[in-house]
Amino acid sequence: MRVLAEWIQTDRKNDNNQGPLELFGSLSQLLRRMRDLGAKRIYAKKLAPNDNSKNQVYLGGDFSVLNIIPHGEIYSDSEDKAGSKRERAKARVNFFWITGNAKYVAPDTNLILYPKYPEVRMSGFLKGCEDAPSDVMTVRDADRVLVIGIAPSGEVLGYAAASTSAVAREVIAAKWEQLGVFLELPSGPDLKADPKSMLLAELKRIFDLGWIMSQKLRKDGMKVPYKARNGGGYTLEAELDITPNGYSEPDFMGWEVKQYGVNNFTKFLPKFPVTLMTPEPTGGFYRNFGIPEFMRRYGYPDKSGKTNRINFGGIYTIGKDFHADTGLRLIIEGFDENSGKITDLDGEIALIDRKAKVAANWSFKSIMQHWNRKHAQAAYVPSLFREPPPEYSYGPRILLCEQTDFILFLKAIAEGTVYYDPAIKLIGGSQPDKKRRSQFRVKHKQITELYYRSEVVEISTLIPHALL
Repeated sequence: MRVLAEWIQTDRKNDNNQGPLELFGSLSQLLRRMRDLGAKRIYAKKLAPNDNSKNQVYLGGDFSVLNIIPHGEIYSDSEDKAGSKRERAKARVNFFWITGNAKYVAPDTNLILYPKYPEVRMSGFLKGCEDAPSDVMTVRDADRVLVIGIAPSGEVLGYAAASTSAVAREVIAAKWEQLGVFLELPSGPDLKADPKSMLLAELKRIFDLGWIMSQKLRKDGMKVPYKARNGGGYTLEAELDITPNGYSEPDFMGWEVKQYGVNNFTKFLPKFPVTLMTPEPTGGFYRNFGIPEFMRRYGYPDKSGKTNRINFGGIYTIGKDFHADTGLRLIIEGFDENSGKITDLDGEIALIDRKAKVAANWSFKSIMQHWNRKHAQAAYVPSLFREPPPEYSYGPRILLCEQTDFILFLKAIAEGTVYYDPAIKLIGGSQPDKKRRSQFRVKHKQITELYYRSEVVEISTLIPHALL
């Protein structure tokens, strides 16, 4: 046995056939190793007997895990089994098994989507890996544990703990926050400081600050004044030490933190609906002929009288008639609203005209990629604004939402809860300026329909030291 730094590492092969040997002597050692390798969020799954390399690892009876585990593009793969071919949707995962002093890529790791059940499984996690934990992942022992760490780079770090190991015993014995099939483990050194409590403690601190000068956090970590009227989010991020980013990594310890403007802290009425995502169409006239031709066919002159400007706007909801200005209506194909299941993963959300021609569409696979960037956990924080000088105040009522799912998004589209609200413009003459803005939106009071679990927390009544 080799002792390396603060953890214990042994060879995976046990010459005495006494079962798997431990690579880490405690859960804290494993978590420290994952953090050293870049993990910012860490989860654990208690493995059932069927969770093994033969039967794959079950990741849930919905698609919510896709918002937790980073993955590549979703593609169709033909499987020839017992002489019959069937199409399966898969997505590659940049997965590594870790040891005390190295990490080993598992190049064939995939998520497999079964939309008709629905469920997601993970497969191929042993194949082609130089040092895979076959001794743990090929057996049917109860009380095994899979620990995964998520890095901002998109890498997924894995460690399989045998049922007899200290790591497995510690995971099973403690009470952790549940997120789908996963337990959420601390991403910091304090095993008692769970991310939700730490987030609420920070939001309580910010609430107690009262009015805060509008600011933005620079990449070098310095706070600088910010004068534009969209400073509510930047100011909150600066207080939370979050550098503004254009990628999908969650803001604070796995939580996406979103502020929304209100007129007062009595009724908490949002000023604007929530923009969920802004994906460009993947097909139809828009894609085939470009924005200028699309706008000339389906757009309309600016209603305020601005010259050389064509607009494309309006509200498009499933079940509504053709829009008076554009002659288009929104439809969905490949989703059964009654059963809540995807009937065709090659389905689409589409705008069609009165001749049933597709003006623009979004394939399920493409829009799923956008939706999967939505974070599994989100905190919605109300804010007040005043000037001069520009200042913001946050709280005291926080909406916490957990476990989103693409199927919930499709259901909300089919029911008319989520709607298409574009703001596309064509400005100018021979070489016009194109303004793209394909927005899918929802009223703030209906945002909870896109999550499996939500709660409202009155942080003004929380005692900070009791949170940690």
